[in-house]
Amino acid sequence: MSKMFRLCGKSLITSVVLFLVLVYIALYVRDQFVRPFLGDVLVVVWMYYTLKSVLNISATRLAAGVLLIAYAVEFAQYANVLSWLGMEHIRAVRIIFGATFDPLDLLAYTLGILSVLGLHVAYEKFHKQ
Repeated sequence: MSKMFRLCGKSLITSVVLFLVLVYIALYVRDQFVRPFLGDVLVVVWMYYTLKSVLNISATRLAAGVLLIAYAVEFAQYANVLSWLGMEHIRAVRIIFGATFDPLDLLAYTLGILSVLGLHVAYEKFHKQ
Protein backbone atom coordinates (compact mmCIF):
# COMPACT_ATOMS: atom_id res chain seq x y z
CA MET A 1 0.00 0.00 0.00
CA SER A 2 1.40 3.38 -0.99
CA LYS A 3 1.57 6.42 1.21
CA MET A 4 -1.43 8.72 1.02
CA PHE A 5 0.63 11.87 1.53
CA ARG A 6 3.66 13.01 -0.43
CA LEU A 7 4.97 16.22 -1.97
CA CYS A 8 4.81 16.60 -5.75
CA GLY A 9 6.86 19.58 -6.86
CA LYS A 10 5.35 19.82 -10.37
CA SER A 11 1.82 19.93 -8.99
CA LEU A 12 2.84 22.47 -6.36
CA ILE A 13 4.36 24.78 -8.97
CA THR A 14 1.25 24.41 -11.13
CA SER A 15 -0.89 25.23 -8.11
CA VAL A 16 1.11 28.37 -7.28
CA VAL A 17 0.96 29.61 -10.89
CA LEU A 18 -2.78 28.99 -11.07
CA PHE A 19 -3.27 30.75 -7.73
CA LEU A 20 -1.44 33.82 -9.03
CA VAL A 21 -3.61 33.79 -12.17
CA LEU A 22 -6.75 33.55 -10.03
CA VAL A 23 -5.62 36.44 -7.82
CA TYR A 24 -4.94 38.54 -10.91
CA ILE A 25 -8.38 37.72 -12.31
CA ALA A 26 -10.06 38.53 -8.99
CA LEU A 27 -8.27 41.86 -8.60
CA TYR A 28 -8.04 43.20 -12.14
CA VAL A 29 -10.47 41.53 -14.55
CA ARG A 30 -13.94 43.02 -14.81
CA ASP A 31 -15.74 41.35 -17.67
CA GLN A 32 -18.64 39.02 -18.36
CA PHE A 33 -16.67 35.85 -19.21
CA VAL A 34 -13.16 35.54 -17.74
CA ARG A 35 -13.93 36.51 -14.16
CA PRO A 36 -17.35 34.88 -13.69
CA PHE A 37 -16.91 31.77 -15.86
CA LEU A 38 -13.28 31.05 -16.73
CA GLY A 39 -12.31 31.91 -13.15
CA ASP A 40 -14.64 29.16 -11.93
CA VAL A 41 -13.19 26.72 -14.45
CA LEU A 42 -9.70 27.56 -13.20
CA VAL A 43 -10.59 27.42 -9.51
CA VAL A 44 -11.34 23.68 -9.63
CA VAL A 45 -8.17 23.10 -11.66
CA TRP A 46 -6.26 25.01 -8.96
CA MET A 47 -7.96 22.99 -6.21
CA TYR A 48 -7.06 19.75 -8.00
CA TYR A 49 -3.37 20.64 -8.36
CA THR A 50 -3.18 22.01 -4.82
CA LEU A 51 -4.48 18.73 -3.42
CA LYS A 52 -2.47 16.67 -5.92
CA SER A 53 0.68 18.35 -4.65
CA VAL A 54 0.22 16.64 -1.25
CA LEU A 55 -2.11 13.66 -1.82
CA ASN A 56 -1.16 10.41 -3.49
CA ILE A 57 -4.52 9.24 -4.81
CA SER A 58 -5.78 8.46 -8.31
CA ALA A 59 -6.60 11.31 -10.66
CA THR A 60 -10.22 10.23 -10.99
CA ARG A 61 -10.78 10.01 -7.23
CA LEU A 62 -9.15 13.37 -6.67
CA ALA A 63 -11.10 14.97 -9.51
CA ALA A 64 -14.37 13.54 -8.17
CA GLY A 65 -13.57 14.83 -4.68
CA VAL A 66 -12.74 18.32 -5.95
CA LEU A 67 -15.92 18.40 -8.03
CA LEU A 68 -18.00 17.36 -5.03
CA ILE A 69 -16.43 20.11 -2.92
CA ALA A 70 -17.11 22.71 -5.62
CA TYR A 71 -20.72 21.55 -5.99
CA ALA A 72 -21.16 21.59 -2.20
CA VAL A 73 -19.95 25.20 -2.01
CA GLU A 74 -22.30 26.19 -4.82
CA PHE A 75 -25.29 24.51 -3.17
CA ALA A 76 -24.31 26.15 0.13
CA GLN A 77 -24.67 29.45 -1.72
CA TYR A 78 -28.13 28.35 -2.84
CA ALA A 79 -29.01 27.55 0.79
CA ASN A 80 -27.61 30.94 1.88
CA VAL A 81 -25.28 29.31 4.43
CA LEU A 82 -23.15 32.46 4.88
CA SER A 83 -26.22 34.26 6.25
CA TRP A 84 -26.94 31.38 8.61
CA LEU A 85 -23.39 31.65 9.90
CA GLY A 86 -23.59 35.43 10.18
CA MET A 87 -20.68 35.83 7.75
CA GLU A 88 -22.40 37.46 4.78
CA HIS A 89 -20.96 40.87 5.69
CA ILE A 90 -17.32 39.66 5.55
CA ARG A 91 -16.05 40.62 2.10
CA ALA A 92 -13.18 38.10 1.99
CA VAL A 93 -15.53 35.22 2.84
CA ARG A 94 -17.98 36.33 0.13
CA ILE A 95 -15.14 36.47 -2.42
CA ILE A 96 -13.75 33.03 -1.49
CA PHE A 97 -17.07 31.19 -1.15
CA GLY A 98 -19.19 33.32 -3.44
CA ALA A 99 -22.44 34.94 -2.53
CA THR A 100 -24.98 33.76 -5.08
CA PHE A 101 -25.92 30.45 -6.62
CA ASP A 102 -25.48 30.22 -10.38
CA PRO A 103 -26.15 27.02 -12.33
CA LEU A 104 -23.49 28.14 -14.85
CA ASP A 105 -20.94 27.76 -12.05
CA LEU A 106 -21.77 24.05 -11.91
CA LEU A 107 -21.07 23.86 -15.65
CA ALA A 108 -17.78 25.74 -15.18
CA TYR A 109 -16.67 23.38 -12.39
CA THR A 110 -17.56 20.36 -14.52
CA LEU A 111 -15.64 21.71 -17.52
CA GLY A 112 -12.65 22.44 -15.29
CA ILE A 113 -12.54 18.90 -13.94
CA LEU A 114 -13.07 17.40 -17.40
CA SER A 115 -10.12 19.52 -18.58
CA VAL A 116 -7.94 18.21 -15.76
CA LEU A 117 -8.89 14.62 -16.52
CA GLY A 118 -8.32 15.17 -20.25
CA LEU A 119 -4.87 16.56 -19.54
CA HIS A 120 -4.13 13.64 -17.23
CA VAL A 121 -5.14 11.07 -19.87
CA ALA A 122 -3.08 12.86 -22.55
CA TYR A 123 -0.07 13.05 -20.21
CA GLU A 124 -0.31 9.35 -19.34
CA LYS A 125 -0.69 8.36 -22.98
CA PHE A 126 2.27 10.50 -24.05
CA HIS A 127 4.53 9.12 -21.33
CA LYS A 128 3.70 5.48 -22.04
CA GLN A 129 5.27 5.78 -25.50
